[in-house]
Amino acid sequence: VWAADLTYCWTQEGWLYLAVVLDLCSRRVVGWATSRSPDAEVALLAWQRAAALRRPGPGLLHHSDRGSIYASRAYQAALAERHARPSMSRRGDCWDNAVVESFFATLKRGLVYRQSWATRSSLTRALVSYIEGWYNPERQHSHLGYVSPVAYEAQLTRAA
Repeated sequence: VWAADLTYCWTQEGWLYLAVVLDLCSRRVVGWATSRSPDAEVALLAWQRAAALRRPGPGLLHHSDRGSIYASRAYQAALAERHARPSMSRRGDCWDNAVVESFFATLKRGLVYRQSWATRSSLTRALVSYIEGWYNPERQHSHLGYVSPVAYEAQLTRAA
Protein backbone atom coordinates (compact mmCIF):
# COMPACT_ATOMS: atom_id res chain seq x y z
CA VAL A 1 0.00 0.00 0.00
CA TRP A 2 1.27 3.42 -0.95
CA ALA A 3 -0.13 6.71 0.31
CA ALA A 4 0.20 10.11 -1.33
CA ASP A 5 -0.40 13.69 -0.30
CA LEU A 6 0.73 17.26 -0.85
CA THR A 7 1.88 19.95 1.58
CA TYR A 8 3.23 23.46 1.34
CA CYS A 9 6.31 25.16 2.77
CA TRP A 10 6.95 28.91 2.96
CA THR A 11 10.04 30.54 1.46
CA GLN A 12 10.83 34.22 0.98
CA GLU A 13 10.06 33.69 -2.72
CA GLY A 14 6.61 32.26 -1.92
CA TRP A 15 5.14 28.82 -1.35
CA LEU A 16 6.91 25.62 -2.35
CA TYR A 17 4.59 22.63 -2.75
CA LEU A 18 5.82 19.13 -1.94
CA ALA A 19 4.06 15.99 -3.14
CA VAL A 20 5.12 12.64 -1.69
CA VAL A 21 4.34 8.96 -2.13
CA LEU A 22 5.10 6.78 0.91
CA ASP A 23 5.29 3.01 1.16
CA LEU A 24 3.11 2.28 4.19
CA CYS A 25 4.89 -0.97 4.97
CA SER A 26 8.38 0.51 5.26
CA ARG A 27 7.48 4.20 5.74
CA ARG A 28 9.95 4.97 2.94
CA VAL A 29 9.39 8.01 0.74
CA VAL A 30 9.41 6.24 -2.62
CA GLY A 31 8.59 9.27 -4.75
CA TRP A 32 8.47 13.01 -4.26
CA ALA A 33 8.49 16.25 -6.23
CA THR A 34 8.31 19.99 -5.63
CA SER A 35 6.60 22.79 -7.52
CA ARG A 36 5.60 26.45 -7.35
CA SER A 37 1.95 25.45 -7.71
CA PRO A 38 -0.25 22.84 -6.05
CA ASP A 39 -1.48 21.05 -9.14
CA ALA A 40 -1.79 17.56 -10.55
CA GLU A 41 1.58 17.88 -12.30
CA VAL A 42 3.60 17.84 -9.07
CA ALA A 43 1.59 14.92 -7.69
CA LEU A 44 1.95 13.06 -10.99
CA LEU A 45 5.70 13.60 -10.99
CA ALA A 46 5.96 12.16 -7.46
CA TRP A 47 3.86 9.14 -8.55
CA GLN A 48 5.92 8.66 -11.74
CA ARG A 49 9.17 8.74 -9.78
CA ALA A 50 7.81 6.21 -7.28
CA ALA A 51 6.53 3.92 -10.03
CA ALA A 52 9.80 4.13 -11.98
CA LEU A 53 11.88 3.40 -8.87
CA ARG A 54 9.76 0.60 -7.41
CA ARG A 55 7.94 -0.84 -10.45
CA PRO A 56 4.87 -1.93 -8.51
CA GLY A 57 2.95 -4.94 -9.70
CA PRO A 58 -0.73 -4.92 -10.60
CA GLY A 59 -3.07 -4.40 -7.69
CA LEU A 60 -0.97 -1.93 -5.70
CA LEU A 61 -3.33 -0.04 -3.41
CA HIS A 62 -2.74 3.72 -3.75
CA HIS A 63 -4.31 5.83 -1.00
CA SER A 64 -4.83 9.60 -1.10
CA ASP A 65 -7.27 12.26 -0.05
CA ARG A 66 -10.28 13.20 -2.17
CA GLY A 67 -8.74 16.42 -3.44
CA SER A 68 -9.05 17.47 -7.05
CA ILE A 69 -5.38 16.68 -7.66
CA TYR A 70 -5.70 12.99 -6.84
CA ALA A 71 -9.18 12.69 -8.34
CA SER A 72 -8.06 14.30 -11.62
CA ARG A 73 -8.36 12.33 -14.85
CA ALA A 74 -4.61 12.57 -15.44
CA TYR A 75 -3.72 11.17 -12.02
CA GLN A 76 -6.31 8.41 -12.16
CA ALA A 77 -5.11 7.48 -15.67
CA ALA A 78 -1.53 7.22 -14.40
CA LEU A 79 -2.70 4.84 -11.65
CA ALA A 80 -4.71 2.79 -14.16
CA GLU A 81 -1.70 2.56 -16.47
CA ARG A 82 0.16 0.70 -13.69
CA HIS A 83 -2.96 -1.25 -12.68
CA ALA A 84 -2.90 0.41 -9.25
CA ARG A 85 -6.14 0.43 -7.28
CA PRO A 86 -7.12 3.91 -6.01
CA SER A 87 -8.34 4.34 -2.45
CA MET A 88 -9.48 7.70 -1.13
CA SER A 89 -9.99 9.07 2.35
CA ARG A 90 -13.40 9.85 3.70
CA ARG A 91 -14.39 13.42 2.98
CA GLY A 92 -12.67 15.85 5.35
CA ASP A 93 -10.96 13.13 7.44
CA CYS A 94 -7.21 13.75 7.63
CA TRP A 95 -6.83 10.74 9.96
CA ASP A 96 -7.39 8.45 6.97
CA ASN A 97 -3.98 9.53 5.66
CA ALA A 98 -2.29 9.79 9.06
CA VAL A 99 1.04 8.22 8.04
CA VAL A 100 1.68 10.85 5.37
CA GLU A 101 0.46 13.63 7.67
CA SER A 102 2.87 12.35 10.32
CA PHE A 103 5.72 12.42 7.78
CA PHE A 104 4.87 16.03 6.93
CA ALA A 105 4.86 16.98 10.62
CA THR A 106 8.26 15.32 11.12
CA LEU A 107 9.64 17.04 8.02
CA LYS A 108 8.40 20.46 9.04
CA ARG A 109 9.63 20.20 12.64
CA GLY A 110 12.95 18.68 11.63
CA LEU A 111 13.75 20.87 8.63
CA VAL A 112 11.30 23.43 7.31
CA TYR A 113 10.56 25.39 10.51
CA ARG A 114 14.17 25.43 11.71
CA GLN A 115 15.13 28.39 9.54
CA SER A 116 13.84 30.97 7.12
CA TRP A 117 14.26 29.77 3.54
CA ALA A 118 15.36 32.49 1.11
CA THR A 119 14.54 30.59 -2.06
CA ARG A 120 12.51 27.65 -3.25
CA SER A 121 15.65 26.11 -4.72
CA SER A 122 17.51 26.26 -1.40
CA LEU A 123 14.63 24.49 0.32
CA THR A 124 14.40 21.92 -2.48
CA ARG A 125 18.12 21.14 -2.09
CA ALA A 126 17.60 20.74 1.65
CA LEU A 127 14.65 18.41 0.98
CA VAL A 128 16.89 16.18 -1.16
CA SER A 129 19.35 15.91 1.70
CA TYR A 130 16.63 15.40 4.32
CA ILE A 131 14.61 12.75 2.47
CA GLU A 132 17.32 10.87 0.60
CA GLY A 133 20.20 11.45 3.02
CA TRP A 134 18.48 11.19 6.39
CA TYR A 135 14.80 10.22 6.49
CA ASN A 136 14.91 7.13 4.28
CA PRO A 137 18.33 5.74 5.30
CA GLU A 138 18.67 6.93 8.91
CA ARG A 139 15.45 7.95 10.68
CA GLN A 140 14.34 5.28 13.09
CA HIS A 141 10.62 4.51 13.33
CA SER A 142 8.97 2.95 16.35
CA HIS A 143 6.51 1.26 13.96
CA LEU A 144 9.46 -0.50 12.29
CA GLY A 145 11.13 -1.66 15.50
CA TYR A 146 13.37 1.40 15.65
CA VAL A 147 15.12 0.90 12.33
CA SER A 148 15.11 3.16 9.28
CA PRO A 149 12.93 2.56 6.23
CA VAL A 150 15.96 1.43 4.20
CA ALA A 151 17.10 -0.96 6.95
CA TYR A 152 13.57 -2.33 7.34
CA GLU A 153 13.33 -3.06 3.63
CA ALA A 154 16.72 -4.80 3.79
CA GLN A 155 15.40 -6.97 6.63
CA LEU A 156 12.34 -7.89 4.56
CA THR A 157 14.53 -8.79 1.59
CA ARG A 158 16.77 -11.02 3.72
CA ALA A 159 13.75 -12.74 5.26
CA ALA A 160 12.17 -13.47 1.85
